[in-house]
Amino acid sequence: MKVNASPVEHDPAGWTIGTDVGGTFTDLWLRSPTGESWVCKSPTTLDVVTGVVDALRVAARTVGKDVRELCSQVTRFGHGTTVGLNALLTGRTARTGLITTAGFGDVLEIGRLRRGTAGLQGLELGDYHLRGRIPPLVPRTRVVEVEERVDSDGLIRTPLVEISALAAIEQLRALKVDSVAVCLLWATENPAHERTVAELIKRELPEVFLSLSHEIAPSVGEYARASTTVANAALGPIAGHYLTRLEDELAALGMTAPIMMTTNAGGVVPARTVTERPVSNLLSGPASCVVAGQKLGAELDARNVLIMDVGGTSFDVGVVVGGIALMRDEVTFGGADMRVPSIDIASIGAGGGSIASVDGGVLSVGPRSAGAQPGPVCYGKGGAEPTTTDADLVLGVLDPAQFGSGGIVLDRDAAAAAIENKVGRPLGLSAVEAARAIRVVFDNAMADLLRAVTIERGHDPREFTLVAGGGSGPSHAWALCRETGLSGFVVPATATAASAFGAGTSDLKTTASRTAYRRILPETGPSDDDAKVIVAALAETRERALATIPDSERATVTNVASVQYFGQAHHLDIALPDTVDTTAVKALLDDFEREYEQLWGAGSGFTEAGFEILSVRSVAALPATDVTGGGGGDVFVKVGTRPVVFDDADNPDDTAVYEVRSPASGQQITGPALISLPGCVVVVPPGSIATTDDSGLIHVKVN
Repeated sequence: MKVNASPVEHDPAGWTIGTDVGGTFTDLWLRSPTGESWVCKSPTTLDVVTGVVDALRVAARTVGKDVRELCSQVTRFGHGTTVGLNALLTGRTARTGLITTAGFGDVLEIGRLRRGTAGLQGLELGDYHLRGRIPPLVPRTRVVEVEERVDSDGLIRTPLVEISALAAIEQLRALKVDSVAVCLLWATENPAHERTVAELIKRELPEVFLSLSHEIAPSVGEYARASTTVANAALGPIAGHYLTRLEDELAALGMTAPIMMTTNAGGVVPARTVTERPVSNLLSGPASCVVAGQKLGAELDARNVLIMDVGGTSFDVGVVVGGIALMRDEVTFGGADMRVPSIDIASIGAGGGSIASVDGGVLSVGPRSAGAQPGPVCYGKGGAEPTTTDADLVLGVLDPAQFGSGGIVLDRDAAAAAIENKVGRPLGLSAVEAARAIRVVFDNAMADLLRAVTIERGHDPREFTLVAGGGSGPSHAWALCRETGLSGFVVPATATAASAFGAGTSDLKTTASRTAYRRILPETGPSDDDAKVIVAALAETRERALATIPDSERATVTNVASVQYFGQAHHLDIALPDTVDTTAVKALLDDFEREYEQLWGAGSGFTEAGFEILSVRSVAALPATDVTGGGGGDVFVKVGTRPVVFDDADNPDDTAVYEVRSPASGQQITGPALISLPGCVVVVPPGSIATTDDSGLIHVKVN
């Protein structure tokens, strides 16, 4: 893939754009109809939309076009955003009410054993005084009950009393709610009562946003279903307003291409579908990055891939095993447990804007972040607390005059002064020694997360290919390799905008799930009835997954089932074939036990307990049409040398500095060296070797 900054002379329609809104920068990836590509950055703004438009203007200037001309020629616009996630984390959600079955109004308050610790991380989990700090999204005062009852077999035991439903709606009207979540008992097996209540709400409160549990989270587990439905309702008005504004801004610039939103599951869907299910794209940015790494792994014929993305506020890691990105069914943010299919992404508060501080003689880095405003000290925007970006600048990794693509000039003296004052003096270190200490703490925190997603899950990290992305990822990947035993890492030319690249190239993908509860005894094994229930559920999920896919004949559908040992609280997702019979169900259980023991160790399985199949899920995907590369790349250009601190703060290494937009194949550089790519710097430590391949990827073999 060619990354080029020169103006484009040929202007046919068919441009592709991917955007990703991060905590510090809004990234944009742009590809021409001939295959050339560019990466651009612009500071993220409080309203988000302005930052996206600013990035578009930067991109237009980069390719020598007027922004309206460029927008009019865009045929695909992929987008990932943190609007919903930020709303949850900051508590700025819509005023929401919950309607539930009589006697179950306390479902959100009771939650689970760990509800009191939901949203806490790291050492916070051990602080008893923090338990229960984050209340449910809907307080008990805005939970109303209706008289009805459906059993687990789907039979109506108590018909819905319409008078009680109307009374509940009147209560919510008096409470001036902006959105309503409806979660009635066992609506997954028979949604008739939820649908009736929904019709009454549409008639009596037509202006509110409405979420129904059997549509949003059709799975076993009353609390998770209620919590997910409430979160979706609370985010609905926020996401709808944001997307409407973004669509209006883009249309005013002449863009006719629809907004394709990335989802938690790693694909894109039309934005109009996200407005109804905003919980489906809370992790859109990190998920897009994993998709980009998964595609790169397939290109390298690497079955196991670790994808790291070091942005401004967080360090995100995705894992691909056997060519398939690991998934999870539930995520927790802002105290809300949400049951939505998501790429399994592990994150910590460690990024370029992470603040370094000393408390009681102990140095910590993150999770607090300087963000985009005021940003690191070296930005010169009023930041007073040193960050990891300040440390990288003081250590010589960053060039003050060449940072990002937004024209930011860094102030090294201000960064050094802040580090010496806030970190060096309390620890008795010089500015450079303190900067190196910041980097060591920062790198070790990230290495711990890499070990957690590999070793703690039964995988050997040495069997994985590490793909470094984000603005700071290529600068720190060498240290993570040393810490985890990896032999090296790979950097694409679009590393700084990996999530934006994923948003621009992801397959169209939709997901549908359905309860399919079966208890299977070990002494009898699966029966024909078990297979029939699964077949019926898969027929429904397949139809719903394909319903929103255009040209569905070209789409592929994959199926999984959620399985656990009887009585367990957690399950594993196991692949299902297209044709399911008794033999296939037996194979499903065998695969479950095999994967269970891989995760938890040989002998950890407990066949004697029997099995529970909880639900099935279908994923329909329509492959994106890729544009072939536009050239052979460029040679590394040496632009000078500068001292860089690697292992000894008192003896920096004279380090060669190279620049390249998109590397040509067949090149080799011996470290110490710095390779400046658009928006990021690849660090090649002393004794290490960097080579390039036919795809323009940089492979760093770490000594």
